[in-house]
Amino acid sequence: MYFPVAGIEVAPWVPFVVGFLVAFFCSMGGVSGANLLLPFQMSFLGFTTPAVSATNHFFNIVAIPSGVYRFIKEGRMVWPLTWMVIAGTIPGVFLGVFARVQYLPDPKNFKFFAGLVLLYIGGMMVKALLKKPEPGSDKKSAERRFQELANQFRKSSEAAQQSGKEALPTAEVKKFSIKEMEYTFYGETYSVNPIIIFSLSALVGVIGGIYGIGGGAIIAPVFVAIFNLPVYTIAGACLMGTFLTSLTAVLFYQVIAPFYPHLAVAPDWILGLLFGFGGAVGMYLGARVQKFVPATIIKWILAIVLIFAASRYVIGFFM
Repeated sequence: MYFPVAGIEVAPWVPFVVGFLVAFFCSMGGVSGANLLLPFQMSFLGFTTPAVSATNHFFNIVAIPSGVYRFIKEGRMVWPLTWMVIAGTIPGVFLGVFARVQYLPDPKNFKFFAGLVLLYIGGMMVKALLKKPEPGSDKKSAERRFQELANQFRKSSEAAQQSGKEALPTAEVKKFSIKEMEYTFYGETYSVNPIIIFSLSALVGVIGGIYGIGGGAIIAPVFVAIFNLPVYTIAGACLMGTFLTSLTAVLFYQVIAPFYPHLAVAPDWILGLLFGFGGAVGMYLGARVQKFVPATIIKWILAIVLIFAASRYVIGFFM
C-alpha cells in the first residue's frame, strides 16, 4: 500500500502490528510508545520529513483514549497531576512544533543534548532499580500491596465480576493548591510541587513538539525516578497529558502546513490511523493488565524505552 504524504510503500498490517506492540508494553508505564514509533518510521520505513512528527502525534490521538478510559474506570487517574502536566506541555508544544518546522528540520545538535538528558534520567532509574533496599525500609510497599491485591482480584471469581474501581484501591486527592498537591494511594501519602511539575512539563512539551513523542516518555520516568510517585498512579495522567498535547500539535501542524508548500508538514492521516488502530487495542489491553504486572517490571520497561531513545539521539549525532 502506498502512502503519498510519507512517500513510502508498506503492507497495511505492518503499522497496525507495530502500533499494537509498542502501545501494549509502553502504556503500562504511562508511555504511548510514540518515541519508539518515530525511529521505526524514520529508519525502517524511510519517512523523514517533518510530517513524520505530525503523524506520530496523530498516532497518540487515536491510540491513547482507550487506555485512559481504562485507568479512569479503575480509579487510578490523579486529575490534579493530569491538569498540571497539560497546563505546562500545551504551551511548550507550540514552541516545539514551530522550532521543528522553522529551525530544526534536521535537529542534530538539539537531539544530542536531549539524548544526554534522557540518558541521565534513564541511568537514575536503572541505578534505583539495581539498588538493594536498606534493611527495614519499605518505600515501595504501596505498589507491592496494590499488585498483590490485584493478583488476588484476578484469581477470585467473585471479585472478577465486580468493577476494578470497587474492588481495588484508588488514588484519592487530599490537597491541591498552587504550592502543593497531595494524594494517597493504599495508605501512603505522596506530594509534589505544582510549580515544579508545570515548569518541567513545559520543557517536556517543547521537546515533545519537536520530536512528535507527546512527552510521556520523558515525564513518566521523571515522576517515578525523581518524585518517587507510584507507577500505578501516574500512567493515566501521563497518557492524558500526551493525548491533549498531541491533539494540539496535530492541529498546529495542519494550520501551518500551507505556509510550507514545498515541505511535507501535515500528518499522513491514513498511515497514522493504521498505527493508531493497532495502538488503541494495545493501549487498552496494556492499561487493563498493568495492575497485574509488578511495578519493578514496569519501571524496567520505562528505563529501557528511555535509554533506547536517548542512545539513538546520541549515537545519531556522530553518524
